[in-house]
Amino acid sequence: MKRFIEALHKGYGQSFEVERVLYRDKTEHQDLIIFDTPTFGRVMALDDVVQVTTRDEFIYHEMMTHVPIFARSCAVDKVGDVLIIGGGDGGILREVLRHKSVACVTLVEIDRAVVELAQEYFPGISVGAFDDVRTDLIIADGVTFVAETDRRFDVVIVDSTDPVGPGEVLFTESFYADCHRVLKAGGALVTQNGVPFFQPQELTTTFRRMDKSFKDVSFYTAVVPTYSGGFMTLGWGSDDTTLRDVPLEALQRLFKAAAIETRYYSPEMHKAAFALPPFIRDLMR
Repeated sequence: MKRFIEALHKGYGQSFEVERVLYRDKTEHQDLIIFDTPTFGRVMALDDVVQVTTRDEFIYHEMMTHVPIFARSCAVDKVGDVLIIGGGDGGILREVLRHKSVACVTLVEIDRAVVELAQEYFPGISVGAFDDVRTDLIIADGVTFVAETDRRFDVVIVDSTDPVGPGEVLFTESFYADCHRVLKAGGALVTQNGVPFFQPQELTTTFRRMDKSFKDVSFYTAVVPTYSGGFMTLGWGSDDTTLRDVPLEALQRLFKAAAIETRYYSPEMHKAAFALPPFIRDLMR
């Protein structure tokens, strides 16, 4: 294989020069390929859609994690329990564990192969996070887990694929309702929600479905080069209507106290990410 072509969006695609293919197989749930590139480093794709690269993974993982945790930390003494649905590469798990207040991180991943292969081929992403005593790894269907568990969480992070194949069930009204159920009062839900320039209907559908369960529903943005198409949106849901607009000074104080080094997230980026351009706001209807 000389090139890998991702054609997620109709009429448009992106191409990666492939230096070598390290792994390719059909897992129990999806087609998985890992390959090296000269531009983005090592890449993992599921069903021919890029999921993570070693070059830009920090952007997505930092924004999915630190935004809800620092926002929630403005309302409670500490964020102690976090649930991750998906996230088998360990990047979000790594970032969550950097918060010393977190006592337990439950990661529910449907595909054991993703976890095992990520640790083998992408050790620099999880950097030992799966071995942390605070990590509770559960190989199971995230939909079933949130529907049945009696546990409650300060923050729920849904690190899903796009709403096709195994990831489709993580975009339903009933799933969002169950995520709301497992949150502690005033907790926050964050979801992966695609690129609205190419996937506008996905954002509108998510907004309508989440709006049935949460008092405050919105989106915030990050720019991840390999998630092509401009802004990537991350879904936001909470019953605490103050969390989305916490004071910059409070974020700066918490960020300084946490002593976490980041490459994309900052209190200023946190605030700016919720300032949505009109074409995205127009999709929230």
